[in-house]
This record gives sequence, structure tokens and C-alpha cells, in this order.
Amino acid sequence: MSFLSETLSRVKPSPTIAMTAKAAELKAAGRDVIGLSAGEPDFDTPQNIKDAAVAAIAAGKTKYTAPDGIPELKQAVCAKMKRDHGLDYTPAQVSVGTGGKQTLYNALMATLNEGDEVVIPAPYWVSYPDMVLLAGGTPVIAETSLQTNFKLTADQLEAAITPKTKWFIFNSPSNPTGAGYSRAELKELTDVLMRHPHVWVMTDDMYEHLAYDGFEFCTPAQVEPALYERTLTCNGVSKAYAMTGWRIGYAAGPEKLIAAMRKVQSQSTSNPCSVSQWAAVEALNGTQAFLAPNNEKFVRRRDLVVSMLSEIEGISCPVPEGAFYVYPSIAGLIGKTTPAGKVIETDEDFATALLEEADVAVVFGAAFGLSPNFRVSYATSDEALEEACRRIQTFCAALT
Repeated sequence: MSFLSETLSRVKPSPTIAMTAKAAELKAAGRDVIGLSAGEPDFDTPQNIKDAAVAAIAAGKTKYTAPDGIPELKQAVCAKMKRDHGLDYTPAQVSVGTGGKQTLYNALMATLNEGDEVVIPAPYWVSYPDMVLLAGGTPVIAETSLQTNFKLTADQLEAAITPKTKWFIFNSPSNPTGAGYSRAELKELTDVLMRHPHVWVMTDDMYEHLAYDGFEFCTPAQVEPALYERTLTCNGVSKAYAMTGWRIGYAAGPEKLIAAMRKVQSQSTSNPCSVSQWAAVEALNGTQAFLAPNNEKFVRRRDLVVSMLSEIEGISCPVPEGAFYVYPSIAGLIGKTTPAGKVIETDEDFATALLEEADVAVVFGAAFGLSPNFRVSYATSDEALEEACRRIQTFCAALT
């Protein structure tokens, strides 16, 4: 009898974390590695947010809190949902977790039974399918394509839904593609969901404030109010507020679901860090003035990366509407050989060779469920991005 759980055998470690760790190892060994694998802004947490955390410490706000968040933060989430999306929630409809990942995981653990299906568009954030598997459900992958800019069509969603479907996981702007759904595109999807009242929507809005070129972010319950009672709107402060290490995520949804998620969290982690919660109150309630200038930097970086990668023969790189990722196709490079003699048969081969031979760390497309591609995070300095893209150009030019 195996000591380890059979459940664990169904999941794999995060490939993004694995690639970041491998790059760090090479860097520690003296290699000049440029890491473009981590989904983490290089900006510092805004000063007003850090000040709020210091004030919370000074005031002794360092004790246990309610399992799924302090009332002040839940109220701030309610105010944010009303302000940004016109959606009305009460604090009893809000759950605060240790990062956005925990709120998603709690919801899946609280609702999935064996045989329940979860529709996930590919490419997807690496953790979605594995969290579904951990919770005992079955991921149903609906592949998108470069031709639709990696956006799921209404017909594809319709084809993926069965009587066993319990959730549809939606992410816009997307990790890993940066693709954002317009209101019209999202309305086509919500029209499908309206025809299937047994399907709930788990929308991951983590990148909502990272939207460019006039792209208007909208969330499913905002586009189709009739979905309000079966939508869990998930978000957090990690990306837009450069608070990845503070570990605060939140979700708003039907009170019965939130209560079930609270039960899961009360028997796992219990409350998120008290000091981080007070910092998140300031993030949501305080000035948002830094978002626009930060986005200007991201647009500049995006355009730099797209421009340089698009110059490479064999690579196609669409322009994303948001987030801080690009997801180029390397279909034209499959079958070629690297200067070190390695044949590129997959996008994992490409990413591995790029790291080993050119000291650039990216994440291969298979990790996100759609190949042959790779993900570049442009949440780093212009100088590092320019040098990294130059190395990718040189590496690709040397393929035979």
C-alpha cells in the first residue's frame, strides 16, 4: 500500500514555478540568466499600501481574524465590486483567502464530486486543471487557437458542456495569452451559459486593471445579470497592486457558496495574514493613481517584445489586450536543430534549449495546455526584455 495519496498522483507540480527555480539555480551557478517565466510585476508595492501595513503592525493588528477575512476588507471588496462593475454584494457574500489561488481552490473543494466536469479553455493558467483533479473533478479542456487570438468561441463552449458540467472557468485578460474578451465576445459566451442553468461560472479577474489600448474590461455577471446567482467572481491584489508576496485574494458570490468555502478554509489555513488584509483594504479603498502610469510601462514593454519576437522567422506573436504576457507560436521552428545539436520536437524542447544555450527562461506552451507555443512575461525591465529578445533572435537565427 502506497504511503502517499492516490489523489496526488493525478496532479503535477507547477511548471512555471519549476522553470523559475531552474533558472534561479543556473543564475546561482554564475550564469547570466534572464528570467521571463515568473508572473510577477517588478514594481514595488505602492507606498500608501506599505504604510497601511506598518500602521496595522503598530496598532497591534497582528492577531487571528475571522477565517475568511476582516469585515473592513470584505466591505472594501463590496465597494470595489459596486464601483467597478455595478454589482451589489454584502460582506456575507465575500470570501478572502491567502492569494487568489486559494479562493479558486476552496470553491472547487466545496462543490466538486467525483464525475463532475469543469470546462477550462486552453491555453489556461497551469493550476486550473490540477486543482479540479485535486478536488475530485474532471477537467474538460476546450482548445482555442491562434486564429481566434486564443479566445473561446460560443460554439466551442456549447460543445464542451455536458449534463455533468458543474463549472466553467473563465479568465480575461488571460494568463498565459493576455487575450481579453470584449463585451460582445463575452455576451456570446454568457448567452450559451443561459441555456445551461446547471453550469456555474468561476471567473478569474486577476488581471482586470492590466488592460491596454482602450480595451474595456468586463466580468460575466456584469454582462449578463441573470448569471449573478451562479457566478463566483474571483480577484486579488497581487498583480495590479504589485502585492504578489502579500498573498491576498478574494471572491464574491452566492452566500451559500461563500459559506461552504469558509468551511473549507476554516479547516485548512484559517485566516489570511492579518497585516496583509489591512494593506489590501488600503489597496482597494486608497488611490488608484499609480495604475495608469504602470500600465503605460507595460504597454511599452509589450510592444517591445511583440516587435522583436515578430521579426523572427518561424514565430507568430499576436498582440495581447492585457495582463503582462505574450504567447508566441513556434510552429515554424518545430523540427529544427539547435547549435548544440538538440532537435526541437516540442515547445518544451524549445524552452529547455533556450535556457541551456541562450540563458533565457520562458515557459513552454504544453504547461498551459496548448502547443507549440511559449509564454513570455514582460513584467521586468525594458533593458532585460530587450537583451532577452535579442538572445532569442540570435538563438532562433542559428537553428538549422
